[in-house]
Amino acid sequence: MVRLFILLAAVALVLLILALISGLSAERVRNLPRAAWLLVILFIPIAGPAAYFAWGRPVSGPRRSPSRPSSPDDDPDFLRSMNVEKSRREREMLAAWEAELNQEREREADREVPQENEQPDGEQKDEKKP
Repeated sequence: MVRLFILLAAVALVLLILALISGLSAERVRNLPRAAWLLVILFIPIAGPAAYFAWGRPVSGPRRSPSRPSSPDDDPDFLRSMNVEKSRREREMLAAWEAELNQEREREADREVPQENEQPDGEQKDEKKP
């Protein structure tokens, strides 16, 4: 007898919790206002949640897709803008690197080109003597 009582108490508790979660999270409820359904669920032990599931819970019809994405990574426009922004930053970074490389090459070329008056081995060039 005690086992049956524990089982019925567990079933009543599960029904109560499920009905409360469903009643609080539903966008709309049928036949009574939401507050009235919550009172019925709380104060009528097994029949309250059963009545809510039978008459108060909204009929599940075809689900509509949300009008907007629920998170940024579900939004194709956001992802596209991230790709555009990333591409722009990468192009700017590449251009900066190329400019640095060209400047470095110019500096090295300036160091390697001998002066007009200098020989490649470092001696000065003899000017024409009369």
